[in-house]
Amino acid sequence: MVEASVGFQCPECVAEGNRRVRSARTTFGGRIVQKPYVTWTILALMAVGFLAQLGTSDPVGQAGRSPLVVEFGMHGFAAILQHEWYRLITAAFLHGGVMHLLFNGYAMYLLGQQLERWLGHGRFLALWVAGALAGSVTSALFVPGQLSVGASGAIFALFGAVFVLGRRLRLDMRMILVLLALNLGITFLVPGISWTAHIGGLVAGLALGAVFAYLPTRKGREDRRTLTHGLLVAAFVALLFVLLFLAPRLWFAVLPV
Repeated sequence: MVEASVGFQCPECVAEGNRRVRSARTTFGGRIVQKPYVTWTILALMAVGFLAQLGTSDPVGQAGRSPLVVEFGMHGFAAILQHEWYRLITAAFLHGGVMHLLFNGYAMYLLGQQLERWLGHGRFLALWVAGALAGSVTSALFVPGQLSVGASGAIFALFGAVFVLGRRLRLDMRMILVLLALNLGITFLVPGISWTAHIGGLVAGLALGAVFAYLPTRKGREDRRTLTHGLLVAAFVALLFVLLFLAPRLWFAVLPV
């Protein structure tokens, strides 16, 4: 062990970590990222959003009762019928309480840093946004009258992506599977949790993880990057199509006139 600027480091562990980052760069065609700025920025925005909830809540200290939840939380009818599209993403920066924030923040800290180092800043941000949007779109599709907050859709997307990418790198993913199974169990067993956001985010993470992990590389890195960008655009267009065309048709078919 050698002394480092913060605590101690194991040279062999550091070398192994660097080897895995280089392996990920070769496999996924990205750039080596040493500092996960996107992860830190999102965590900071989540904290700012929660502090704003506390500052505007009545009584003070009950973040879930803040008017920000009503104005910026995810609500399918408001998002589509009233054209308040910002709800699809702003809801991810609001939380129902301290434990809700701490759980999502801790998962973001652990999974986000690793994924950002594997994928690079841009693709990681696209993954996070796609997960948050997929969770919101799924909620709008199946529970349009439900008001929900939290970054859980994005977090489940990270779970799905890290599982697929880790398997591609031949890493042991059993712990991720255990954590994912536990969280899915909590999703359906504990009342008051938005299962739609979790499932929507997970599906998006698995799909985009497969795109990043198994995209062919024979034609070179630039062609791979172009194809990746094209598939990301297609994914966002698909979410928009579901939101604008499928959701209203499903509502009119199910809800009483």
